[in-house]
Amino acid sequence: MQTLKYLAGYSENVQDQVVKLIDSDKLNDYLLNKYQFGHDIKTDKALYQYVVDLKNQYLKQSSPLSKVIYDDKIDLVHQALGLHTFVSRVQGSQLKSKNEIRIGVIFKNSSVDFLRMIVVHELAHLREKDHNKAFYKLCEYMEPRYHQLEFDMRLYLTQLDLFGKTSFRN
Repeated sequence: MQTLKYLAGYSENVQDQVVKLIDSDKLNDYLLNKYQFGHDIKTDKALYQYVVDLKNQYLKQSSPLSKVIYDDKIDLVHQALGLHTFVSRVQGSQLKSKNEIRIGVIFKNSSVDFLRMIVVHELAHLREKDHNKAFYKLCEYMEPRYHQLEFDMRLYLTQLDLFGKTSFRN
């Protein structure tokens, strides 16, 4: 059986089904039928607005975001698709804090659903630092399909890893 590095935590039965999709050359078709549309959120400014709108909808009481960008230094080699950083600095007698979200550049050309999933994931870190039950409950609150999107995004990463492309229509 092929090594499916993005699906390593899933059962053998699930991995077998994915291998069948790959062997029959249907993984790309599966993804395109389910997530056929890309998005127009291509600039850091548009991404910032998209993230702030989601934050304001679901996490009004959370700390403000100082920066949201696509980051080409985030890659799968470092096993990260997005990063949330919280920096505290002392300036005089005041403590200043900054929240930043960096999204992997891979999401510029993905489905809008995958972009939303990773943004929801990083926004959840504003309240929950660890990947615990409360964290995933918050993710599901902001995106009820969170777990399905995460799984399908792993299929997308597998497709990219094996074949180098999936073309979403804008």
